Amino acid sequence: MDLKDLFRQAEQEFASQNFETAEKLYTEFIGGCGRPKGEGGEVKDIDPERTSDLVTAYNNRGQIKYLRVDFDEAVEDYTTAIGVAPDVAVPYYNRGQIHYRLGRFDAAIADFTKALELQPDFPDAHINREQTLSDKQKRDQGFNTSDWKSEGS
Repeated sequence: MDLKDLFRQAEQEFASQNFETAEKLYTEFIGGCGRPKGEGGEVKDIDPERTSDLVTAYNNRGQIKYLRVDFDEAVEDYTTAIGVAPDVAVPYYNRGQIHYRLGRFDAAIADFTKALELQPDFPDAHINREQTLSDKQKRDQGFNTSDWKSEGS
């Protein structure tokens, strides 16, 4: 199977929520696209025609890992997607989501802000950046974040 067909099949499996199969296919596709990651997460010697698909493969594989609650691995995939194409907003947003969930508010704010610089009309990035700023302010003022996360339960 050539890389184009491999990517298309991975996308179909992802859309069908067959995440285990999609992850395997994305991994195979990634392996066929370039050399291993260099320092800083960038992928070396990528076929320029594959850049967009490669960013999608890393991002979607990161989403699968996020859903499995493998946050460190998901962050690694999002960071690599950013290394492939630092001008794409979605991997910054997704990485920001994980930073937020882990209480790393400064890192989350930086990622949401970068996503908005790249794509100013990204409503979820606006909302989540504002929520993160608010939660950071509450935490910095001494509120116990575990108390307000469980409100309403």
